[in-house]
Amino acid sequence: MNGVLNETTNKIHKYEAGRSDFQTSCGATSHVAHEYLRLMPVERAVSDTDANRCGRCFADGDGH
Repeated sequence: MNGVLNETTNKIHKYEAGRSDFQTSCGATSHVAHEYLRLMPVERAVSDTDANRCGRCFADGDGH
């Protein structure tokens, strides 16, 4: 599953497939400049960048 990594907060969000760029389930990235966002597999973001999962997007996440 692909997610949107906010490189500023180091938080991964669920990507809304079929929506315009970087749209997430929780909407938290709608105000973030695209230069700080990266589309990538959720598991890779967690393992490679030590990203935290968004609590609104994932049941096992922390905060938003």
